[in-house]
Amino acid sequence: MLLVEDDEDLRFGVAAALRAAGFAVDEVADLPQADEALFVTAYDCVVLDRMLPSGDAAAYVAEMRSGGGAVPVLFLTARDTVADRVDGFASGGDDYLVKPFAVAELVARVRSLCRRAAVVRPPVHRVADLEIDTARRQVRRAGVLLTLTGREFAVLEVLVARADQAVSRAELIESCWDEMAEPRSNVLEVLVSQLRRKLGDPPLVLTVRGVGYRLAPGERG
Repeated sequence: MLLVEDDEDLRFGVAAALRAAGFAVDEVADLPQADEALFVTAYDCVVLDRMLPSGDAAAYVAEMRSGGGAVPVLFLTARDTVADRVDGFASGGDDYLVKPFAVAELVARVRSLCRRAAVVRPPVHRVADLEIDTARRQVRRAGVLLTLTGREFAVLEVLVARADQAVSRAELIESCWDEMAEPRSNVLEVLVSQLRRKLGDPPLVLTVRGVGYRLAPGERG
């Protein structure tokens, strides 16, 4: 997801809370930076400060919508009148949260918007005896509920959606981490090792040498 907020302290706090909830967060401080980020990356959600030094984000979103941009947008703002909210929705915003806000509510609303972005995906995926419920964020193997971290769930969700296809290491890093991640580190390898241990036998997450990983039932790799 993309977070656009010019207040550095608030941006840092919100980004940290969202990452702790399992989201990959890119941070920018103004609309030109947001425009560049949206051009190069397909986000599931944008959290956007309504009033920025570079302009009114509502006008920016209205222009984005007129150009066909469909990414869900949540406005963060201190403007709390009914007219302000109506204007925010009329411009193409999907949700509106007034400052100050509870972090737990922000996380819940962002999660809801991300599900809306993925509405075309089946809510429940099955591979062999593995079942992943993206709406409830639950994973079961042979009917047993597993406890995964937010990042483990995110990696597994990508692999399940592309079951039996090789998913590159770079794609997993881009999808499940944010721009703060160091792609040359072994962060993905460590997580996949933990994920395999939790999923148990027979193994489902296989290594595709020189590429990345794929999810396939009943094989060794």
